[in-house]
Amino acid sequence: MNSSVLLCLMAVLVQLWPCFPSIHNSSAQNIAQSSTPVRRVKRGWLWEPLFATEEQVSRDPVYIGQLKSDLDKQDGNLKYILTGEGAGSFFVIDEYNGKIYVTQKLDREKKPFYTLRAQAINRSTQLPVEPESEFIIKVRDVNDNEPQFLDGPYVATVPEMSPEGTSVTQVTATDADDPSYGNSARLLYSLVEGQPYFSVEPKTGVIRMASQMDRETKDQYLVIIQAKDMVGQPGAFSATATVTINLSDVNDNPPEFQQRLYYMSVSEEAPVGTTVGKVFAEDRDIGDNAAMDYLIEADSSDVFNIITNNETQEGIILLNKRVDYERKRRYSIQVKAVNRYIDEHFLKEGPFEDTTIVKINVEDADEPPVFTLENYVMEIVEGAMSGALVGVVTARDPDDDESPVRYSIVHSSHSKRLFSINEHNGAIITTEPLDRETASWHNITVTATETRNPEKISEANVYVQVLDVNDNAPEFPKNYETFVCENAASGQLIQSISAVDQDDSEEAHHFYFSLAQEDANSSHFIVKDNQDNTAGIFTGKSGFSRQEQVFFYLPILIQDNGTPSLTSTNTLTVTVCDCDTEVNTFYCRYGAFMYSLGLSTEALVAVLACILIFLVFFLAIVTIRQQQQKKLPFSEKMEEFRENIVSYDDEGGGEEDTEAFDISALRTRTVMRTHKPRKKVASEIQSLYRQSLQVGPDSAIFRQFISEKLEEANTDPSVPPYDSLQTYAFEGTGSLAGSLSSLGSSTSDMDQSYDYLADWGPHFKQLAGMYSSHRTVGD
Repeated sequence: MNSSVLLCLMAVLVQLWPCFPSIHNSSAQNIAQSSTPVRRVKRGWLWEPLFATEEQVSRDPVYIGQLKSDLDKQDGNLKYILTGEGAGSFFVIDEYNGKIYVTQKLDREKKPFYTLRAQAINRSTQLPVEPESEFIIKVRDVNDNEPQFLDGPYVATVPEMSPEGTSVTQVTATDADDPSYGNSARLLYSLVEGQPYFSVEPKTGVIRMASQMDRETKDQYLVIIQAKDMVGQPGAFSATATVTINLSDVNDNPPEFQQRLYYMSVSEEAPVGTTVGKVFAEDRDIGDNAAMDYLIEADSSDVFNIITNNETQEGIILLNKRVDYERKRRYSIQVKAVNRYIDEHFLKEGPFEDTTIVKINVEDADEPPVFTLENYVMEIVEGAMSGALVGVVTARDPDDDESPVRYSIVHSSHSKRLFSINEHNGAIITTEPLDRETASWHNITVTATETRNPEKISEANVYVQVLDVNDNAPEFPKNYETFVCENAASGQLIQSISAVDQDDSEEAHHFYFSLAQEDANSSHFIVKDNQDNTAGIFTGKSGFSRQEQVFFYLPILIQDNGTPSLTSTNTLTVTVCDCDTEVNTFYCRYGAFMYSLGLSTEALVAVLACILIFLVFFLAIVTIRQQQQKKLPFSEKMEEFRENIVSYDDEGGGEEDTEAFDISALRTRTVMRTHKPRKKVASEIQSLYRQSLQVGPDSAIFRQFISEKLEEANTDPSVPPYDSLQTYAFEGTGSLAGSLSSLGSSTSDMDQSYDYLADWGPHFKQLAGMYSSHRTVGD
């Protein structure tokens, strides 16, 4: 490249020098010194990067630089060509002198630089005189974009009473301008609205507390933050954002009673758990910070209790014990409200509690009588005479007027009334002697009623214990089955016995066993008392004869140790068995049973054999009869059935007998029958039938009988047709079909032919078989 090309490029740089304010001072001298021709060994392009300012183009293209070859002799023989990004659209080149122009507005935010290629060719030969070279045109930024808050609007929360300087939140704005060039993208934050409560850091956008704030005074603030580019210089663009700052609650307020004195009342009839009243302490805090607990102070009587309603934060005073107007008419309690959750940071503000006084008046009420005891326990000796005193119950009216009281016993409808009470003094007596062995305790419900107000009733339980006396003699606990072998030796133990006594004993029961005096001299058996409430029965001799005596009845005397002592006689039955030494209980019982019946074993076997033979004979007869019935032909059964069912006392008049009744009524299907209540005609039939026997068929009585029976059959649809069951006392004058009765027929079944029945169809097939092929069998 010769010196002319270098001088051309330096001229271009001098024209673009105002675009480099940052290097004016440092490079001006160097560029001036470089204006002398530069000697090059090799030809080629040489230039600095070119710059085009965005938003600079107006109507005419803007010159941004020039390209020139050292072979250009200014004779127009060289042609400059520009290719690459934006060539021909955004950038054009003067093909004669190599000057480059911008024809359209550039936007650095869309494209910050363009890469192009330059070439110089000979117009005559169209051959390049310089090799193609690549260069870059950078788009220089201008402040053409406003700041933007992309995350707004902002919402932040900070605890109330936070100290000054507490960070609340941070807002951030963005600027699309080039942050590396100039101040176009350098932002500065400021507070437009929100003083004096908040402040903002100018460079970071951090919002901080400027003073302590109380949520109970104001719980929400709107802060407006502004962001300016160009470091806030005049002509800079700006944007604003709204920040909603909420103050969260802290427990910085104690509960406070709005009333320093409460008045309440409660009736003396109120049951335990009744709500007496409510108190309320106000806390300006919210949520858990306003939660509180109520308690009662300096109340040793423990008559009242207080609970907290967590929804309404009210203290509910409840009745913990029954109150009595006659004993105490007024109570005064002190109620305290204490915050449930206390913040230690605010303890210096004072105790988070408050107290109030509650005065409670007891209202008088007409109370029912009150028994001196809730439960009475009384005793009476069993067997006491009717009317004996059991005990006395006492009740009084607790009211000031002290109304008289009337006593009574509540009796169930199914229980036996064993006690009665004096309605004036409450004395309970028996109505009949009591037996401890039947019931040792009796439960009685006694009522006391005010005579002036019968609705006021109270109850008390009375438990009566029946004390035992020795009125039951001891006895065997069960029926003993005692057996002895015929070959038993003398002194052999055959039975151990004991005793029971229904009475109670202050000491342990002790029983004494002995043989009754009338049998004491007998040498058959001996009773030995074991002194432990048991005794043994021993044989008094050797050998017993079953033929002589099967049963021995021993009278055993049992005496108790009660006062007075009671004795009973209990019979022990000893059965003699046919054995040597050991008793077979089953056979021994069997032998005793046979002996009681007076039968020997051989006689019993004979009776059982006769019963067995009778059963076999009976079963054989039943079996034979069943087999005979199975062999009986069906035609015989049908014949027997027909002969038994179809029966006539008198022959009818036939179809031509129209004097008895109008048969056309029976043949007409369109006759409308009206329902009439069915009459009880059993007695009427017999009466009219007897009268019709005494008169002829032309009699009015006979016609009335036929008409009523026909009407009864026609009008009753719920029973079988009566006309098939009618009994006629007289025969009509005859019909063309002749008589249907077999009583007066001149011919018998043998003379008649029933073969035509087979031609009547399948419905008469069975009937044809009965009167044709099996007719002889039926006869």
